[in-house]
Amino acid sequence: MAAAAAPSRSVTKEVLPPALGTVSEPPPLFDGTTRLYICYICPFAQRAWVTRNCKGLQDEIKLVAINLEDKPAWYKDKVYPQGTVPSLEHNGKVTGESLDLIKYIDSNFQGPALLPQDPAKRQFADELIGYADAFTKALYAPLISKVDMSDEAVAALDKIEAALSKFSDGPFFLGQLSLADIAYVTILERLQIYYSHVRNYEIAKDRPNLEKFIEEMNNIEAYKQTKNQPLILLDFAKRHLKIA
Repeated sequence: MAAAAAPSRSVTKEVLPPALGTVSEPPPLFDGTTRLYICYICPFAQRAWVTRNCKGLQDEIKLVAINLEDKPAWYKDKVYPQGTVPSLEHNGKVTGESLDLIKYIDSNFQGPALLPQDPAKRQFADELIGYADAFTKALYAPLISKVDMSDEAVAALDKIEAALSKFSDGPFFLGQLSLADIAYVTILERLQIYYSHVRNYEIAKDRPNLEKFIEEMNNIEAYKQTKNQPLILLDFAKRHLKIA
């Protein structure tokens, strides 16, 4: 089976639950319900959320939003000892770490396959997913350290631009939508905003493959429903990452 194309069926706008804070009661934990614990503003949690949506699992996997600025003690004590998001409560256990979790959701639930069986594409997907953390660090470092665009950040963006040209059967990393795209899009969503506003640098300028990738991802309803308003993301980054 090839990697899934972007979901074509219409997606009903999901009514999102309120974020739970310190005074909030926990859901009925480990009662057989599959729950995805997220924070609406977290790019890593957003990866798992997008994966869930792309596979059409809105009914099978319930969202539980956690307010990380007012985190309830029961989340760390009773759900996920690391205290981070995302995490998935499924079959009596909890799985975390976003890049591992998107693979877990893809392989353990019904819905369109988000990793290909084609060996060359599968190997490239694994390489891209394996590089996602290094890419994130390279691009966030200049923002957090308040320096101009670094050579490492430019090289990382150029690497992604080149990767998007490897397969010609679509605008995504493997041609068709896959977990490789989900691994990067939530990070790129923020980088595009931060660099434009704080560094007056457009990450997709003179990178036509990246520009097309962002454009096509923004047409996918399963992803669009997870996006935040740009100024909300920018304000959060300025307050918590001290980006300036």
